[in-house]
Amino acid sequence: FDGYRTQVIKDDDGIRLITKNGYDWTGRYIQLAGEAEAIEAKDFIIDGEAISINEAGLSDFHALQSAVTSRNPSRDLYLVAFDLLHLNGHDLRDMPVEDRRDILQALIPTGGRIQFSEAMPGTGDAVYHLVDKAGLEGMVSKRKDSTYRSGPTMNWRKIKCYAEKEMDIIGVQREAGKPAMVLMADKGRYAGGAFVTFKAHKRQALWDRV
Repeated sequence: FDGYRTQVIKDDDGIRLITKNGYDWTGRYIQLAGEAEAIEAKDFIIDGEAISINEAGLSDFHALQSAVTSRNPSRDLYLVAFDLLHLNGHDLRDMPVEDRRDILQALIPTGGRIQFSEAMPGTGDAVYHLVDKAGLEGMVSKRKDSTYRSGPTMNWRKIKCYAEKEMDIIGVQREAGKPAMVLMADKGRYAGGAFVTFKAHKRQALWDRV
């Protein structure tokens, strides 16, 4: 889901929605906060992704940006919940993710704006093919028996979708200690930048023997 990583927390201080970088965005997600109040539990920490949906029913990051920066809180927001870290005073992080998700699915009411993220059955290449054809950002795969750990881990993988096409290079941006970023245009319109690395090739001179 192409959105903002968000944790929904309920404790003695009430409901809070916290971003990946630790910012309290409860006011921006006021409708989601209201729905979180209806979840029947004394306390919890739910991990998920705040998204906005376009006309095709797909998550739309640009629409989400507009929704959260608007002065009027948007009703076009959803939270797709995919993990449960704490529930009713119990730390669940050492449980297998498959078990945590079973508890989470039973916890979330159906039909609301906080929704459970269903797992997709099938082999990795088959799921990736469907995700790519749907125009989604990519897919996340997790080991079913893995426990929850913050930060980088070998227990989950994010595989992004990408497209190959020719574009015009209109500039190069360089920063010390980082790869060069080429700025690209597609049919005369700026299309973004991408980091690139160049392999050095040794030049070999050819000499005529006299």
